[in-house]
Amino acid sequence: MTSLPFPLLVDRFAPRCEFGRADHVVVEADPATAFQAVHDLDLTDLHGFLVTAAVRLRELPESWRERDRRTPRRRTRLTINDLTTGSDWVLLGEQPGQEIVFGAIGKVWQPVVKWVPVEARDFTDFAEPGYAKVVCSISVLPYGVRRSLVTAEMRVVLTDPRAWLSFRRYWRISTPFIGIISRAILRTVKHSAETGGPR
Repeated sequence: MTSLPFPLLVDRFAPRCEFGRADHVVVEADPATAFQAVHDLDLTDLHGFLVTAAVRLRELPESWRERDRRTPRRRTRLTINDLTTGSDWVLLGEQPGQEIVFGAIGKVWQPVVKWVPVEARDFTDFAEPGYAKVVCSISVLPYGVRRSLVTAEMRVVLTDPRAWLSFRRYWRISTPFIGIISRAILRTVKHSAETGGPR
């Protein structure tokens, strides 16, 4: 007996993509506990030297541009639910207990990214040339009787051929750093789900 395909919410926003990656981890916890750990994930609290280096390297141009500000912008907490407040990312949707999807639109290959403010309802139809539509999904599936499979996936859709060429160059350089951050997110979710608290 075969089960029906699991419908992914991310398919609504990026049914096809030119670039993407997916990372997985098996969590020693039931899906409800694992999904709660996804909700509780604080993106400002990812651990590891390589994670810190990757994030700071990407933020360097923005930090340099804001070097003369008296009070530099620094978040103390950023859960996925906080994305809609003061962030260029937007929460696109959620399947309770299964998947949460968020995204952003911008010229991510530029040293200081030009982001486009967008509402979730307008994300799919956005087609202005010269931009990347980045969609991220974290999903949780049962894995056996008491475990869960947590997947972090990124899909990128480009709005025209010139944007595709620009992003391809950026992707070749950034892929290792994106992988570092993706795996750090999964490690943090795993630790939180298995121990009942943040790392």
